[in-house]
Amino acid sequence: MTEHKAALRSPARRDVLTGIAGVSLATLLADPIRVAQAAAGLETVTVKTPSGRSVSAALALPAQIPAGGVMIVHEWWGLNDQIKAVASELAANGFVGLAIDLYDGKVANDPDGAKALMGGVKDADATETVTTWLDHLYAMKEVNGKVATLGFCFGGGWSLNASIAHPVDATVIYYGRVDKPAAELRKLKGPVLGQFGNQDTFINPAMVDAFGGNMKEANKPHDIYRYDADHAFANPTGQNYDKEDARLAWDRTIAFLKANLA
Repeated sequence: MTEHKAALRSPARRDVLTGIAGVSLATLLADPIRVAQAAAGLETVTVKTPSGRSVSAALALPAQIPAGGVMIVHEWWGLNDQIKAVASELAANGFVGLAIDLYDGKVANDPDGAKALMGGVKDADATETVTTWLDHLYAMKEVNGKVATLGFCFGGGWSLNASIAHPVDATVIYYGRVDKPAAELRKLKGPVLGQFGNQDTFINPAMVDAFGGNMKEANKPHDIYRYDADHAFANPTGQNYDKEDARLAWDRTIAFLKANLA
């Protein structure tokens, strides 16, 4: 159980981590043409939830299968090309990437629209959606029997929610809501990787402090990294983008997934 108060910034450390990950996600997401190409190469898959709702996701398969599966949950913007490109990059790193949709096909282009979409999500429906997709991943012949969740912002919170509702082998949270009591966190199966910005006033240091304490109380393995950055520091289309920290966070994400989904 480790908490890192600030990201290491030495060139040697960054080079080692970059070597683990290969192509940087930050480099991909900063190029709109590459993002569009990556998104266009994904397969759209649809399944039925137990209540009969149809839910869709974007699937990216690696060159070698079976492989570990990763369910990606989008930011408050919705399942846009950028999040689909994350699935593509996970496949390039050897994982089955499945970017799910909690907005039923809707995508926001401005903060007001994103806030409205996020506010319209019903917890019961979203929980059914994430657990349905996790069941789907575990059942896929292309998946090696190990699955992780990964999410950004709104999706970071739902990455944790999903792992509580449905045991998985690993959980990755990028600056998502983590205000969960130890009693809920005890339901987690695998380790958790959390990546947060110290300048974030929404998912603020106090929330992260409490999360770390509750994870310790629940006796659950976790690594929490704190960066000298603001909310959504890994999103190159936003004003808070921090290229160095975004790259380092992604390298740590890939290393964590390889360690837990092999």
